[in-house]
Amino acid sequence: MILTYLIGGILCTATLYMFIPSLITRVSGFGVFRKGTVKKQVAFTFDDGPHPKYTPILLDLLKLHQVKATFFVLGSRAEQYPDLIRRMDREGHQIGIHNYCHTSNWLMLPRTIRREHLDRSADIIESIVGTRPNHYRPPWGLINLFDFFRYKQYRIVLWSLKAGDWNTRVCQTRMQATLLSGITDGSVVLLHDSGETVGADRHAPYFMLQSLEEVLNQLQARNLQFVRLDEMS
Repeated sequence: MILTYLIGGILCTATLYMFIPSLITRVSGFGVFRKGTVKKQVAFTFDDGPHPKYTPILLDLLKLHQVKATFFVLGSRAEQYPDLIRRMDREGHQIGIHNYCHTSNWLMLPRTIRREHLDRSADIIESIVGTRPNHYRPPWGLINLFDFFRYKQYRIVLWSLKAGDWNTRVCQTRMQATLLSGITDGSVVLLHDSGETVGADRHAPYFMLQSLEEVLNQLQARNLQFVRLDEMS
């Protein structure tokens, strides 16, 4: 009987702390930003980098097409590749936080998230480019109960369109069609410039870049404005 109550209590706590907040954000958008309201504006966002091989190629591609984007970087990788962070900033892209390492907020206490991931990563980025980031995307978009209340100086961002680009096969077969049919006014597009996190294919960014190049070529005819998230409302 005691074991039953204990298990029930754990499940109840987990539901309140993890599952319900994430469900609320996905269904209603409460407490997060996931889609803009201005016509013809689109925000491309890239998670998990910077990556020493793929991020420079991506930056070249964005520069060629005059696209400004938002990069949600891992603090540990920003620390490892500061020149890429400087290049992002120099070329007019926005830099946001994606935790210090790719650990889910479901698995950490609020104090740990704040001190060891958000503030730590913000300190690293600020030391590199002189500007403190204020946009935050939790890994996998997973929110816990305290994320809504403890991090008010950070704007929590999810997305309105994802293409499954962490999977090599999806990049090769469906990514172009998903983006070209799904991008609309105010879209916040989720992509990845690194495949070195749990659940991703290591070489998926190579195929993502090939698909993205064709997507950007075709989007030119739509007269869209590609903006940073801090330019979107």
